Amino acid sequence: MLKMEQKDNKSVDKVSIQVDSPDLNPSSTSRQRATIWDFKARGEPFVWSLGGALAIGVLMIVGFVALILYNGALTFYPRPIAVVELKDGSRVAGDLMRSEIFVPVAEDIAHLGAEEKATIEKNGGRSQRLLLRTGNFDFYNEDFKWVPEYNIVKKSHPGNILFVERLEWGPFIGFAKSLDLNGRVIGQNDLTWDILEQAVDDAALRRQRIHEIERTDIGAINHFLERARLALRKVELRHGLESPEYAQELKNYKSETEKLNLQYQELASEAAAVKQMDSNFSILLEEINGKTRKLPVSQITRLYPPNELKVEDKVWIYLSRWYEFLTQEPREANTEGGVMPAIFGTFCMTVLMALAVAPFGVVAALYLREYAKQGKLVSLIRICVNNLAGVPSIVYGVFGLGFFAYVLGGSIDQLFFPERLPNPTFGSGGLLWASLTLALLTVPVVIVATEEALAAVPQSMREGSLACGASKWQTIKWIVLPRAMPGIMTGLILAMARGAEEVAPLMLVGVVKMAPQLPVDSFFPFIHLERSFMHLGFHIFDLGFQSRNSEAAIPMVYVTTLLLISLVFAMNIVSIIIRNRLKRKFFTGHF
Repeated sequence: MLKMEQKDNKSVDKVSIQVDSPDLNPSSTSRQRATIWDFKARGEPFVWSLGGALAIGVLMIVGFVALILYNGALTFYPRPIAVVELKDGSRVAGDLMRSEIFVPVAEDIAHLGAEEKATIEKNGGRSQRLLLRTGNFDFYNEDFKWVPEYNIVKKSHPGNILFVERLEWGPFIGFAKSLDLNGRVIGQNDLTWDILEQAVDDAALRRQRIHEIERTDIGAINHFLERARLALRKVELRHGLESPEYAQELKNYKSETEKLNLQYQELASEAAAVKQMDSNFSILLEEINGKTRKLPVSQITRLYPPNELKVEDKVWIYLSRWYEFLTQEPREANTEGGVMPAIFGTFCMTVLMALAVAPFGVVAALYLREYAKQGKLVSLIRICVNNLAGVPSIVYGVFGLGFFAYVLGGSIDQLFFPERLPNPTFGSGGLLWASLTLALLTVPVVIVATEEALAAVPQSMREGSLACGASKWQTIKWIVLPRAMPGIMTGLILAMARGAEEVAPLMLVGVVKMAPQLPVDSFFPFIHLERSFMHLGFHIFDLGFQSRNSEAAIPMVYVTTLLLISLVFAMNIVSIIIRNRLKRKFFTGHF
C-alpha cells in the first residue's frame, strides 16, 4: 500500500512516498526479480542466442570446407596395396578406402564357426567390413569390393605388386610377368623397376606423337577442308550453280582439297607406322588370382610399386597426379584423367558473364537511383528486380535456350551463316548464350548492390558538387561513382560467385559431358563463342549421378569440388583486392 502525503507550500510541492507493504520492500528476491526483468529488457539473452547461432553457422561452414579439403587433398596420395586371403581360398588385392559397421544376413554367417557367430552376437548382430579398391574392371566388372572381416584369414603387403593406371578399364592391380620390347622379351626375374619406367616413358612419347598427328595435324586439315566446303557453298547460295563465280570457286575448291588430301595421306601413313611400331611394345600383367592380360605399354599412363615407395616417391606421384588432373582431358567416363577443359570453360564463362552483367547492372541501378523520378513506377520496377532474384535458376535456362539459342541464335545463323545450315552455329547452346543466361540470372544482385552503394554516398557531396558548377553527369562520374565503387565491386563478387557455381541453366544452354574442342584455338577468329563447353559444376553432377560406378566417382567428386571452390575463392580474392584498393583511394578521409 502506498501512502502519499502532500504538504502545501507556496514555493515547492513536496511529495513523499512511503513503502509500507512487505511485498514491495527492496529485498534480495525483489532485486533479483527486477534484475531478471531488466536483463530481459536489455535484450542480452538475444545476444547469447545470436552469438550461438553465429558459432553454429561458422562451425558448419568450417566443417564443410574441412571435409572437402581433407578428402580432396588426399585423393591423389598413393596408398599401400593389401592382399587379403579369404576363407573360401580366393584372394583380393586393393587399397583400403574405408570401413564400416554392417549387419550381415543369415546366409552369410551360416557357414561361420561358433567363435565368429558368438562374436557377431556379442556385437548385437553387427560386424565390420572393408571397402577395397580392387581395380581390374575388365576381369570382374567392378572396381570396388566389400570384404567382411569375419571372412579374412590373412593380410599381407607384397613388395612386388604394382598399381597400373591405364587409359582404358581403369587401374590394374597385380604383377608384371614379362615385357616385350620390339621382340626382346624380358621375363619376370630380369624385369627391374628401371626397365619398366623407361618403357612407360618411351611409350608416352609414341602416344603423344600419335595424338599430335591425329588431333592437331589431321584436325587442322579437316578444318581447312570444311572451310573450303563452306566457301563453295556460300558462293552457290549467292550466285547459283551456273554462275562463273561458282565455276571459279569450284576450281579452287578442287585444287585445295587435292593438296589437303595428299597431306592427309602422308600424316595417316605416319600415324599408322607409329601405331605399328607401338604394337611391338607390350606387357603381360597378372592379377592376384592368376588371370593374365596383355596390353600395349602405351596404354599405361603410370605404374609404381605402392608397398615399396619412399616418402619422396609418394610426394612425386602425388604432385604428378595433380599436374595430370589440372592439365589433361578426362577419361573413363570422367572418373579418371584431368579436368582442364572444365577449368577453362568455367573460367571463360565466368569472365564473359562478369563482362556482360557489370555494365547492364550498374547502368540500370544508376538510372533508377540518380535519374529516374522516384514514384510508384520506380518502386514497381525495384519490386520486379527483387523478385527476379528469387526465380528458380532452371527457368533462366529455359528462357536462355528458347530466346538466346533458338530465336536470336537462329536469326544469326540465317543472316550470317546460311552456308552452314541446317547445322546450327549459334542456333544451339554455346559459351556465349550460357554466359548471357547467367548474366541475366545475376543482374538483380548487381542492381541491388549498386543501388545500395549509390544510396550510401552522402547527398551533401552531390549538392556541393552541383553548387560548384559541375553538371549532373560530372557529379556522378567524379564524385558518386568513385565513392560507390567498393559497394559495386561487392555486388560483382557476389554475382561472380553465384554464376560460377550454377549448374541447372547450363545443362540447357551449352554445357556438355565431354567437349570435343575448346572455345579457344589457333584458327580465326580464335575465340569461338558458339561452341559447347565443359563446366566444373556440371562435371561434379555428372560424376555423382551419371557415373557407371559411384564409388569410383566419389574421390573425383571431392577433388573437383575442392578445385571449384578454390577457383571461385581465387576470383573473389582478386576482386576483393581491387575493392580494397578502391577503398584506400577514395576513402582516405571523411566529410
